Amino acid sequence: MPDTTSDPAAELARLTDLATPYAVRAAVTLGLPELLEAGPASAAQLAKATGADQDSLDRLLRYLVAHDVFAAAAPDRYALNDISRQLVGPDGAPQRAWLNLSGAGARMDAGYAGLADAVRKGSEGYSSVHGLPLWADLAERPDLRSGFDDLMGADTARIAHLLATEYDWTGLGHLIDVGGGIGILLGEILTTRAHLTGAVFDLPPATAAARRRFAAAGLGGRAAAIDGSFFDLIPPGADAYLVSRVLTDWNDEAAQRILANCVTAARPGGRVLIVEMLPDDVIADPRSAYDLQMLVVVGGKLRSTAEFTRLAERAGAVVAGVRRWACGLTVLDCRPS
Repeated sequence: MPDTTSDPAAELARLTDLATPYAVRAAVTLGLPELLEAGPASAAQLAKATGADQDSLDRLLRYLVAHDVFAAAAPDRYALNDISRQLVGPDGAPQRAWLNLSGAGARMDAGYAGLADAVRKGSEGYSSVHGLPLWADLAERPDLRSGFDDLMGADTARIAHLLATEYDWTGLGHLIDVGGGIGILLGEILTTRAHLTGAVFDLPPATAAARRRFAAAGLGGRAAAIDGSFFDLIPPGADAYLVSRVLTDWNDEAAQRILANCVTAARPGGRVLIVEMLPDDVIADPRSAYDLQMLVVVGGKLRSTAEFTRLAERAGAVVAGVRRWACGLTVLDCRPS
């Protein structure tokens, strides 16, 4: 690819390009990375395997070679390179799932076409593109809901082991994972910490998937899944309420309501544990792209530790401690005030 760093016009063209992001997504949707994992192949071979038009597929592949996504192994033969190898095997499965144009991730990404509307009105832009806010869209499309839950589960899996093994769970007995989805985080914690019991509190069908996961892991006697909305009453009396990467999905008013419901449910001396990937500097941190994604897709926001502390205070709690890891994973230990 040409060097555009000294050419502002070329750099602007690169920044505003849509061809490359969608070309990569098209390749993933067609299954090209997995096919090339077996070795170099020609456009004719790949067209036969995918049922695609050979000429169009060849043009797509040539473009992606020119942009360093695939490699040209020989005339009319294509291969993986270091970039496209990120899309194969078990480690590449979450990326493939997100980029597949038929899935929930791509539908959320398409919401960026509503970014200007989101900025104008100060809330999500997803509905400007798809006709419904994300949560309503998922409720009407079980296929999307299932894909969404899988994507969120894969994202949670990246932090679950770290949290289960390195956070101090001493003195706790029963946990409720509020908005805990298909149970990946709670399952990892209970598997690692044999003295704990717990329950996921979320909407179906996520809770049904959580029950299946717990049963398969042999946790049926220690883990449960309870149907319900965190905007309503949360089951009371747990030692700790986990709120893991939930509040970022919501504006301040909604996030405060969720947190206040957790504080109300907490037993005397109980805890509310806010788990988030927090930046040191919301503007300078590369995760500011995630902040923009939260705005356009759900009207949520990325918050700093100080902002979460103020949110907790408004919800009737105080932050008694903060544990932060180098990767940005942070646990804010909140106690009812």
